[in-house]
Amino acid sequence: MLSYPTATTRDEKMAIINKISDRLLKKYPEKVLAIGVYGSIGQGTDGPFSDIEMHVVTRDGANLERHEFVYEPFKIEIDTEQKSKFFQEAAEVDDSWPIKAGMFVHILPIFDPENIFEEVKKLPFQVSDKAFRDTMREFMIWEPYETMGKIRNNYRRNNLNYLPLGAKDLVWQTAKLIGLANKTYYSTRARTLEESLSMKSKPSGYEELVKKVMVGQLDDKEQVYQLCEHLWEGLNIWFDELGIEYKSKELPF
Repeated sequence: MLSYPTATTRDEKMAIINKISDRLLKKYPEKVLAIGVYGSIGQGTDGPFSDIEMHVVTRDGANLERHEFVYEPFKIEIDTEQKSKFFQEAAEVDDSWPIKAGMFVHILPIFDPENIFEEVKKLPFQVSDKAFRDTMREFMIWEPYETMGKIRNNYRRNNLNYLPLGAKDLVWQTAKLIGLANKTYYSTRARTLEESLSMKSKPSGYEELVKKVMVGQLDDKEQVYQLCEHLWEGLNIWFDELGIEYKSKELPF
């Protein structure tokens, strides 16, 4: 018989968080500068089955092992990073910025005598416009362009069962681009598609396809394919409007 984790209260989570923090501080008193909780607990939106995700910031030059484990009924992730690297990561932008920026913005401090978490939460918003645009250009090449090629190939080969998966991939990748274009992060992966619809700048064709994906209406394979083509056209028009050129006119070497 399958066993499922027991639902827990916030007080029970905080008790284990404090236990972990106390143990870390006793074991590494000269290394640990700050301990905080991020994710849904950091935002105060956790449910009874939410993971525990923790930041442990150490002095520069002091390394601690990262841990990801199940301590029933909790799934616990302890990320450890030296202070300078922690700040560097918070100030970086890549295609996952719309998903992960919140982990630096919404941190519930457990131990933070130097107010490190208050400083770091400003960094994700100090990224330059150029960095956001460069990331969008690179990501368009890495993922959506390739995904659309797969969608077209499988449509022409009459492998129509792939189209729902391809549509989901294209929508997810577009949602990341929308977050980057609006310099706005999502509150949680579970609400990414929903929140993307409320953002000001987005490509035409996105709303129609994402709503189908959200409710699972992907049985009409011909319609799914046409919606993917419509979104792809909208993505390219949107990039032109944003002044982002991702196609090379000459070989790079």
